[in-house]
Amino acid sequence: MTKKDLLELKKRYKKESCTVSRLAGCYVDGDKNKVLKFNENFLNLKEEELFKYIEIARKTLTGTIGNNVLELEFPSEEENPGGKQQFLYGLRESNLDNEDLLDRLYDLIIDGFRYVGNYLILVYHDNYDIMTRTSDNQKIDESEEVYEYLLVTICPVALSKAGLGYRKDENRIGARIRDWVVGVPEIGFLFPAFDNRSQDIHAVDYFIRDAKDSHSEFVEDVLGCGPKRTATEQRNTFASIVKRAYGLDEEAGDEALIGIQESFNNRIDTGVEMTDSQIAQVVLDEATIEEVLKENDIEGEPARIIKEICKEEFSDEIPSVVNLIDEKALKENAKEKEKKELVKEVMGLRTELKETKKELEEVTQGDENKNYDIVVRVKPEKATQIKSTVIDGQKCLLIPMNDNENCNVNGVNTTI
Repeated sequence: MTKKDLLELKKRYKKESCTVSRLAGCYVDGDKNKVLKFNENFLNLKEEELFKYIEIARKTLTGTIGNNVLELEFPSEEENPGGKQQFLYGLRESNLDNEDLLDRLYDLIIDGFRYVGNYLILVYHDNYDIMTRTSDNQKIDESEEVYEYLLVTICPVALSKAGLGYRKDENRIGARIRDWVVGVPEIGFLFPAFDNRSQDIHAVDYFIRDAKDSHSEFVEDVLGCGPKRTATEQRNTFASIVKRAYGLDEEAGDEALIGIQESFNNRIDTGVEMTDSQIAQVVLDEATIEEVLKENDIEGEPARIIKEICKEEFSDEIPSVVNLIDEKALKENAKEKEKKELVKEVMGLRTELKETKKELEEVTQGDENKNYDIVVRVKPEKATQIKSTVIDGQKCLLIPMNDNENCNVNGVNTTI
């Protein structure tokens, strides 16, 4: 699934363009009991409810590709009779009219979704008549394919916050009645996957609200796919590997990590514009690890640990280096560097000023210590007014003064 694919589907979830045919659901309590089940013709719902369900679907189809949105491929065994892919395919073909299949889905989710609290399972069935597009992305009034799919989403249900409110029946302000409120989707999936404006029955698009936790147990137990880390999980895993290599020396670990991330960033920020596909191809293979460790003078035991654990942790899926970059940390580090450079510059200017002042003092002191009988200091504009004259046969210096001017003789102010 690309970003454009995601936006194309998301735009459909509006009152005027939504074509969802049926909506089924199951409300599960904290003890994993099915409290309520329903199965409705979607367009027959009350308008307020319909808008809310559309909003939930839109929020499910939200996130960053590779972080909140993952494309998972079914193993070949799951496409055989009895497999998860075959089951989802049958559920889609039933148009949600088969309660036994819906119950099996609910049971799979209840058993495979590790969540403490109440939640609501929603299943949307839709047929999207995909219009042909020209090379300049203009629609042609001609059907290219009918994409029939299921959108399954799971929303936490929690009590509303306690508070005061107007009790109309008693005409007073009192404790507000607390309701069980459906929250934003926690996870969801789209079957079949929507890839380049077409269905892929061999894959499923998986959505996670919190990219720090991909709910690997859900991926394996409910969807039957192999676990796949989000970009955030890959970044956190790599960071923990580097810090582990330095043991208790946290400062050295942090310094090494930020240096490695800068090296990663240099590989995708080369000054030449790269496509998303080209950036994704810059991966953390053995050669890249060797290079970045050498660039950051990481050797010995830390280098050995980093290489060995990376090989072990990322053996199933080699991550793109862009997924391992903490942009926030890099920006903060750049600001810190700039701050240190500024402090260094200020300290240098202060030292230079101090040395210049010292030199001036030495020059002045040196002039005063010379064997002069008379030392005269005047403002520059006075210098041209000084004259030599003879009074009573004695040679004298004549310095004209105005009434408002002061004179300093050997450090003593006088108005002479």
